[in-house]
Amino acid sequence: METTKQHVLITGATSGIGFELAKLFAKDLYNLVIVARSQEELDKTATVLNSSYGTHVTTIAKDLFLPESAQELYNEIKDKNIRIDILVNNAGHGHYGLFADSELEKDLDIIQLNISSLVVLTKLYLKEMVSRGEGKILNLSSVASKSPGPWNAVYHATKAFVQSFTEAIRYEVKDKGVSITALLPGATDTDFFNKAGMESSKGIQDKSKLDDPADVAKDGYEALMAGKDMVVSGTMNKVRVAMTAVTSDEKATEKMGKMQEPVSKK
Repeated sequence: METTKQHVLITGATSGIGFELAKLFAKDLYNLVIVARSQEELDKTATVLNSSYGTHVTTIAKDLFLPESAQELYNEIKDKNIRIDILVNNAGHGHYGLFADSELEKDLDIIQLNISSLVVLTKLYLKEMVSRGEGKILNLSSVASKSPGPWNAVYHATKAFVQSFTEAIRYEVKDKGVSITALLPGATDTDFFNKAGMESSKGIQDKSKLDDPADVAKDGYEALMAGKDMVVSGTMNKVRVAMTAVTSDEKATEKMGKMQEPVSKK
């Protein structure tokens, strides 16, 4: 296969679903621009992708928790004369615990990363794509977007925003040659739970029930390439989302709260 010469920008690309998505794009010989906070992790990831698939990888270390970083990232890529044909907004974070007890700064950081940076990058690249009449965007939503999440209130709320936002702008550009897809994973075997401090949550005690990030990435990749509006990854997650749709908000919140509450210590 000859290289497409197209560039894909992936945030949070050094681990989990982002890394698996990067491998899928690399396998199809897209050129990659990968973003994460650690240059060391970016270099390791780029080496793996290049040696395994021979694709060109550009690395940019950027902390998207910071309000100015998304615009800086866009500017850096422009300065390198790289045109982004596909944008993957994968970077995301959660913070476990009761909202009343959490640090306000951490809550706002999650909103900045999961919402504000995603909106900035989507705005800047969507304008370019619309002007060219082509392009694709994949936004990492979550099954968490479908119900409120006690013990993880801010994270669930940010994903509800991402889902609503993605569906709305997809409609706005449906005749512009640009497709926008939402990927909704469930609980997945990544480092997300450790970073969010969720080790004590009841919902993740059985590691065998966590989804494989490679399977989640494949679902998202195929949906993106097919131009679909959204994909819920995993059969059980599809069932949960369907059940939530016919359950009252109060009951859905209660069920999620019981699932996510800490394991009682004896």
